[in-house]
Amino acid sequence: QVQLVESGGGLVQPGGSLRLSCAASGVLFSEFGMAWYRQAPGKQRELVVDITSGGNTNYLDSVKGRFTISRDYAKKTVYLQMNILRPEDTAVYYCNAKRNLGKLEYWGRGTQVTVSS
Repeated sequence: QVQLVESGGGLVQPGGSLRLSCAASGVLFSEFGMAWYRQAPGKQRELVVDITSGGNTNYLDSVKGRFTISRDYAKKTVYLQMNILRPEDTAVYYCNAKRNLGKLEYWGRGTQVTVSS
């Protein structure tokens, strides 16, 4: 059974930092590209950043220089370090795992990030 479990969300003041984690189980982690998406109230889900199995990354323009994705193959975990957070970063953040071969895609349940003073 495939599971992606996010953690690390919460309430933070503008300018603060959070680190999200996504622990994967039931998948061959090294074969999957991993990504973080977010969805704010009343808005469509958007890709924040993805990282290929080879470590190539692609960031949403508005988070470049503030957010950093990384993956730990031994722990089967992907991280999102978020710095200099802004109110507009407030959203539910979702972990995604995708493998083109076999068209496999999985989602976590999401973790709430709220940036507010």
